[in-house]
Amino acid sequence: MLMNQVETALINSPPRRWLQRWYEVPWLRRLGGPLPPDARVLEIGCGPGYGTRLILEQFGAAHVDAIDLDPAMIARARRRLAGHGDRVRLHTGDAADLHTSVGAPDAGYDAVFDFAIVHHIPAWRTALAEIARVLRPGGRFYFDEVTARVLARPTYRALFDHPTTDRFTADDFRAELHRHGLHVGDRWRAPIGGDYLIGVAERR
Repeated sequence: MLMNQVETALINSPPRRWLQRWYEVPWLRRLGGPLPPDARVLEIGCGPGYGTRLILEQFGAAHVDAIDLDPAMIARARRRLAGHGDRVRLHTGDAADLHTSVGAPDAGYDAVFDFAIVHHIPAWRTALAEIARVLRPGGRFYFDEVTARVLARPTYRALFDHPTTDRFTADDFRAELHRHGLHVGDRWRAPIGGDYLIGVAERR
C-alpha cells in the first residue's frame, strides 16, 4: 500500500538517509558481506532512490533493478540516480508480482534488498515467495523490517498507514523466509525488544 503524506515526508528526509547510511547498511554488510563481482540486484520499495545508490556504492552492485508502487517516488529516484546510467533500471509496480512489475525471471538476481518495505505490503507472504523465486541459489536477501509490535503502538497508528491484518513478528518473518528456502541462521538481529528486524537470508 502507498505511504501517507507523513511517512512520505519522513522517507524523503535527511534523518532517514542518515539511518540508512550509518546504521542499516553497516549492519547489513556485517551480516551478509559485500556482493559478488558483477552482481545483479533487485531492490523492492526503492522510494526516492537513496538506498539504491547505497547498493551501488557501498555494496558494489553492477546493476540494480529498483521498484516502487508510487510513481512520484520513482520520479525522485530517477533524478537522484541519473548519473549511474544504465546500471539502474527503475520500475513502477508491486513487489508481490515481480514478473509483471519488472519481468523478473526465476533465479535472475544475486541479491534482493528490502529497506523496510515488506511491512507495507498486505500480501507480504506472497512478496517473500516472489523474492525467493527471483534469487539464484546462494543469492542473498538483505532486509530490515518493522514488526507488528511497533506497528501496534498508538504513535505509529496515529501517524502512519499500514495493513491492519496479518502483521508479522520477527519469528513470523523468519519462519516465512524458511518456508520459501531462505535460510537466515544467525545472520539477524531484533533490536529494541523485537520492534525491528535486520538480517540476511541465503537462498538454498
